[in-house]
Amino acid sequence: MPDRPFSPVISLLTVAAVWDGHLGAQLRDLGLTTRKYALLAHVEATPGISFSELARRSQITVQSAHAAVQTLVADGLVADGNAHAGAASDLRVTERGSEVLRDAEQRLAALDARLSGAAPDLAAALKGLHEDPIGLAGQK
Repeated sequence: MPDRPFSPVISLLTVAAVWDGHLGAQLRDLGLTTRKYALLAHVEATPGISFSELARRSQITVQSAHAAVQTLVADGLVADGNAHAGAASDLRVTERGSEVLRDAEQRLAALDARLSGAAPDLAAALKGLHEDPIGLAGQK
């Protein structure tokens, strides 16, 4: 087997996949995936958010945002006050969606505490990167 140099990119992707698996397991019985959880949180944080803005914040295509939101609507977690062709969307979290989101956030907090406790240096190094991912936004 060839001796490859350490890659922080591969290491971070590996940790991200493992931690995402843990989060997915915590959200599964709530009917959420990591992506659905993020979309639901964005809609709650910005009632009336457009599909374009939702897609941009989630770093997915507008078509993917539409498909994911359709499932959130079907599950009774999100409502679209203007759900007809040609009208701007008016996405809002339903009462049930708020309850599910609160439960998900409690589970996330417990998972954050457990995983951060197991890797405190990594957790400290990651602090703030969500808001400012090292100036790489928009670069490829």
